[in-house]
Amino acid sequence: MSYRPQTGEIPTNPGVYRFRDPHGRVIYVGKAKNLRSRLNSYFANPAGLLPKTHAMVHAASSVEWTVVGSELESLQLEYTWIKEFKPRFNVVFRDDKTYPYLAVTMGEKLPRVQVMRGDRKKGTRYFGPYTAGAIRETMDTLLRVFPVRSCSAGVLKRAQASGRPCLLGYIDKCSAPCVGRVTPEEHRALAEDFCAFMGGEAKRFISRLEKEMAAAVAELDYERAARLRDDIAAMRKVFERNAVVLAEDTDADVFALYEDELEAAVQVFHVRGGRVKGQRGWVVEKVEDATTPDLVEHLLQQVYGEDGDTQGRLPREVLVPVEPSNAGDLAVWLGGLRGAKVDIRVPQRGDKAALMSTVRENAEHALRLHKTRRAGDLTVRSQGLQELQEALELPVPLLRIECYDVSHVQGTNVVASMVVVEDGLPKKSDYRKFSITGAAATDDTAAMHDVLTRRFRHYLVDKTAQVEASQLAPPEPDPAAQAAGSAAGSAAGSAAGSADAGIADTTTPAPRAKFAYPPNLVVVDGGKPQVNAAARALAELGIDDVYVVGLAKRLEEVWLPDSDFPVILPRSSQGLYMLQRIRDEAHRFAISFHRQKRGKAMTVSALDGVPGLGESKRKALLAQFGSVRKIKAATAEELMSAKGVGPALAAAIVTHFSAGGAGGAADDALPAINMTTGEVLET
Repeated sequence: MSYRPQTGEIPTNPGVYRFRDPHGRVIYVGKAKNLRSRLNSYFANPAGLLPKTHAMVHAASSVEWTVVGSELESLQLEYTWIKEFKPRFNVVFRDDKTYPYLAVTMGEKLPRVQVMRGDRKKGTRYFGPYTAGAIRETMDTLLRVFPVRSCSAGVLKRAQASGRPCLLGYIDKCSAPCVGRVTPEEHRALAEDFCAFMGGEAKRFISRLEKEMAAAVAELDYERAARLRDDIAAMRKVFERNAVVLAEDTDADVFALYEDELEAAVQVFHVRGGRVKGQRGWVVEKVEDATTPDLVEHLLQQVYGEDGDTQGRLPREVLVPVEPSNAGDLAVWLGGLRGAKVDIRVPQRGDKAALMSTVRENAEHALRLHKTRRAGDLTVRSQGLQELQEALELPVPLLRIECYDVSHVQGTNVVASMVVVEDGLPKKSDYRKFSITGAAATDDTAAMHDVLTRRFRHYLVDKTAQVEASQLAPPEPDPAAQAAGSAAGSAAGSAAGSADAGIADTTTPAPRAKFAYPPNLVVVDGGKPQVNAAARALAELGIDDVYVVGLAKRLEEVWLPDSDFPVILPRSSQGLYMLQRIRDEAHRFAISFHRQKRGKAMTVSALDGVPGLGESKRKALLAQFGSVRKIKAATAEELMSAKGVGPALAAAIVTHFSAGGAGGAADDALPAINMTTGEVLET
C-alpha cells in the first residue's frame, strides 16, 4: 500500500488507530495493546486478509494513531471515536426490530401509550419487546388501572374540537384529558405511574391498592372496593405473565451469540427481580477477523455506552457466553457508568447457565431468520422462478406473472383482482380491480372467464392500436413549406411551417396503454374448473402464447388446462412458495375491493336515485324535514325551503317519489344505515 507507514515509525505502546478514505472520512477505528504489531498485520500480507478487511485496507488512503496510557484509556477512546465518526467498516449491531415494543411518548404534552416498531424516538420510553398477542393484552389490561391516552393525534384533535371523548373515554380506559376530565399534569402522573409499573415497581402499586381496598371495605364502600379488587387482579395478571427464572434479587442482562464465518446474531434477556422483563436482538456482519471475545466487547460498548439497557439502568451482573477482550477494563468502565460495581461473568452451571442456553437458542433462530430474509431479496426469487419454469415445463422465462382471484359473499358484490409480479417482485402500479355483474356473477368459473376475457380484450385492442400507430409513416416533407417555415421569423410562422411540413410531435407523450404488456404466465386462484375457464377465455380470443395454471387451496396442488391430474410441487419448493405468495396477494387485493364495494352497497337511502341530488343537498333536506317520510309527503314549494333546492330539483324529487323510484312503502320504515359501522345515517 502506498500509504503504509514505515515499521519503525509505529510505536509499540497501546493506542487507537483510524483508517481514512481519500475524502478524509474515518472508515475504521480500532485499538491495540501494541500499535506496531497490530497495524503491521494489515500490511504484511494483504492477500491473506478476510474479504471485508481486505476491502477496508484498499478503500483507505491513510492511517493515523493515538498513543494512550493504558488499555482502559484505549477502550474509552475507541468507543468515543466510533460513536463520533460512525465508521462504516466497524462492527455495528443493528436491532432486528422483529418484535413490537410497548411505548409511552413522555415527550408529548399528553403522553400516549402505543405499540411501536422500528427506530427509537427521543423522549419515548420503551418496554419489551413482546409478542404481538401479549403486548395487546398487556396494554388493554393496564389501561383499566392507568387510563393513559392511547388514541392517535387525529382522534385527539377531533375530540378536542368536538368536546366529546372517544369510545375509550366512555368505557373508562382513558382519563380523557382531551375534554378536561383530568389536567395535563394529572395525566402525566398517570403515564409516569404506568412507566414505573412496567419498569418493575409492580409490588408498590399492588400494595397501595390493597390498602385502599381495605380502607374502602372498612368504610362500607363495597362498590369502590370491588373496582379496586378488579384493578389488583389486572395488575397481578400482567405482573405474573413473566415467569420467575432466577432468584428474586437477581438483576442481570444475559447475552448470547450464534455466529458463522460472516455474521453473528446476538440476543439479550433483561432480568429484573428474577423476571425476564424484556428481550432484544441484533445481527452483525463480521467486517474484520474479529473473535467472539472481540464481538462481546463491542456489543457491551454499544449497548451500555449509548442508552443503557431497556430499564434505564445498568444491572449488577452482565452474563456473557465468553469473557470479552479486556474484561477487567470493560468492567471498570461499566462500573463508572453505573456508579457501582458491575460483574461480567460467564455462567457455568445452574439456572443462569440454563437461561443462557435459552438465549442462545433465540440467537440461533434469529440468525436463521435473518439469512432467509436476506436471501429472499434476490437468490430465492431467482431460484423460485427457475423452479417454477422447470416444473411447469414452460419454454419461456417467467418475466411477468399475473394472478387473478374472485371474491364475493354468497354471490353478492362479486369482484375480482389482478396482481402483477415482474422478476419476482410485485408491480403495484399494474394491479387492477374488476366489478362483475349479470350472468358472469352466477359462479366462480363464469366470473373468471369474464375477467380474463375483459383483461385480454383490452390487451388486443391496445396491441392493435400500437401496431397501427407504428405502421403510419409520417408524410414526405414539403420542401417549399419547409423553406417558408424557415424563412418566417415569427414563432407563429415557424409553427405553421412545421405543421405544413408534417414534422411529428415529439414533445406530447403518447397515452399510456393499460394492458399492452402481456404476461408469460396467468395464475388463477382455484382448481381444474377455474383453470379451464381461464384457458377457454384465452382460446376464444385467439391468444396462444400465454400459459395458464391454477393453485388450489386445499392441498396446494398446481393445475394445468385440460389435465386430469395436478402437478405436485415439493413443500420446500421455492417455486411453490412464490405461487403461494402471489395467490395470497391476489386474495388480499380482492378482499379489500370486495369490502369497499360491500360497504358502499350497504349504505342505502331512498334519496339516492333522485337525479341531480348530491350529498350536501340530501343532508340539507334531511336537516329541514327530519325524515325521508316527510320529504316524500312535501310539495315542490315546501321542498324549495331547504338550502340549495331550486324549482327544477324540487320537481325532480316530487316526480321521483310519485313514480315510486327507489321509494316504496317499505322505505318509509327503513332508515339509511352503514352496515359496516352500524351508524344510522337517516331516519
